[in-house]
Amino acid sequence: MPSQSASKPSGDFDGKGFARKLPTRPGVYLMRDEEGQALYVGKALNLRKRVGSYFDARPKGERIMRMVARIRQVEVSITRTEAEALLLENEWIKSLKPRYNVLLRDDKSYPWIVLSTDHEFPRISFHRGARDPKKRFFGPYPSAHSVRDSINLIQKLFRLRNCEDSYFAHRNRPCLQHQIRRCTAPCVGLVNEADYAEQVNDAVLFLCGRNRKVTDRLVERMESAATSLDFESAAVYRDQINLLQQMQAQQFVSGKQKDIDFIAVASEQGKFCVEVMSIRGGRHLGQRNFFPSQTEGHDRSGVMEAFLGQYYQQRQSPAEVVISDPVETGALLAEVFSEAAGRKVRIQPHPRGDRRQMLEMTRTNARQALLLRLASQANMTAQFEDLRDLLGLEEAPATIECFDISHTAGNETVGSCVVFDQNGPVKSKYRRYNLRGITPGDDYAAMHQVLSRRYARIQAEEGSLPDLVLIDGGKGQLSQAEDVMGEFGLSGIPIVGIAKGQGRRAGHEQWITGSPHRSLFPGPQSPASHLVQQVRDEAHRFAITGHRGRRQKAVTKSGLEKIPGIGPGRRRALLNHFGGLQGVKQAGIEELSSVPGISKVLAETIFRALH
Repeated sequence: MPSQSASKPSGDFDGKGFARKLPTRPGVYLMRDEEGQALYVGKALNLRKRVGSYFDARPKGERIMRMVARIRQVEVSITRTEAEALLLENEWIKSLKPRYNVLLRDDKSYPWIVLSTDHEFPRISFHRGARDPKKRFFGPYPSAHSVRDSINLIQKLFRLRNCEDSYFAHRNRPCLQHQIRRCTAPCVGLVNEADYAEQVNDAVLFLCGRNRKVTDRLVERMESAATSLDFESAAVYRDQINLLQQMQAQQFVSGKQKDIDFIAVASEQGKFCVEVMSIRGGRHLGQRNFFPSQTEGHDRSGVMEAFLGQYYQQRQSPAEVVISDPVETGALLAEVFSEAAGRKVRIQPHPRGDRRQMLEMTRTNARQALLLRLASQANMTAQFEDLRDLLGLEEAPATIECFDISHTAGNETVGSCVVFDQNGPVKSKYRRYNLRGITPGDDYAAMHQVLSRRYARIQAEEGSLPDLVLIDGGKGQLSQAEDVMGEFGLSGIPIVGIAKGQGRRAGHEQWITGSPHRSLFPGPQSPASHLVQQVRDEAHRFAITGHRGRRQKAVTKSGLEKIPGIGPGRRRALLNHFGGLQGVKQAGIEELSSVPGISKVLAETIFRALH
């Protein structure tokens, strides 16, 4: 929390007077406007000198002058070192999102590989979101594709299971993964716990980049098996070694097994793209691009500096970070990253040889991604303008929200809300709604509930309202939307119902809007029609993905899981004894009680629950 502040409710802020009272120690400062909104967060080795520099007579850029004119309050927090100030600065930037700081727009959490070490036979799987301390995580990876590629490799090399625990618990014979040599089938006892633990240890070493040690362990086991005349096992180890060597030859960079991030910045028309290429254990994991916001008045070095601090705030940096543009705080950033990683981290702005070629490739990718982004934004701007003209709005909408409903025969109904602005989808604002308490198949009631929940929450939290609302549906759904907006006093927001056109052909939709309702048929050639199709299809995708998840969860749960006293062991015993859930349902009380671990009382409980 800030340790010192000064503010005036209105008028000019006496920045010079405030700065003179500050200590000459390291710290972080936060500038706010008249409404208390965060304007800028910065760090300083000398707080008095740094804060005072904003209010002295020296000439400043237009962006800084605009910011200084809005300052009505400054808060500071003193730290012991400049490195601590750097960490605190990035924490405040992430939480407050100040208007004049470069912001790393990263709506998605990063994907990880997770090993369920809390299970006797650990499962390897894809993970995104909060991390369970009981499990072991590897990453983060730059993309979901790179995670799935790595899991695929690990299954080929070490044959770890990737099935859900519920599926694992109910198996009574090996699945297809075992038949194609991707799993050793611990579910049916074809591998013991000790041998499976060796597979897991090899996979962990591989994920940590210690591939030479993995190869040495496999060679040792192969030779031991051959000495014991166990030639079948020796052949298995030989195949693993060959596969590992082939993979290394295909994917390893320059034969040097190191952890490196190559980061390049490209700029065009005042916009920036930052590209990150990740190498772990010498293996190319993939790349990812970022488009920072609020970059006005910054050069490539300034964007790079802001990006590095925010990007590595919640992830461990590799041993080497190769960057396209030098930064003033390079030594300080390396010190902070080294302390967080527990080892030396080097930031290299002027690489040579192979590293220079890799950095140039990263820079080329960044430039190409930025040009595509600019072309896409120009096209989207034209679509928004055409939408304004078609609907007769005073100005193009800055934000659009679209709603859709998905269900199967009225079951597991899910509503979705997606948000678009003039830069495209804003995925951090997407919302799904699991709907209950409605008549199955009643799409009108479902739409009414979704909209009511959405705008009740927005009003309670004083969130931002859209400039246009799209409803996937005809006059009935549109009427429900109008009723809800009237209840919340939001009748001024235009609403458009998107009904399927003749033959349900894309681009031939009927737009229903206005009071009284009128129909528009923009046609497939209209730029606005393309925009509305994109928004509506995204709402449909988001809704149906949520619905499929709920439906799958309901299908995969057997009735046994809800019965008190039936844990994984007894459930597995029942399913194995009767050959599946149908066999359990057909069994009588006497038959159920004949299963080891199932008493007469428990058998009666099971019978009643299943009938």
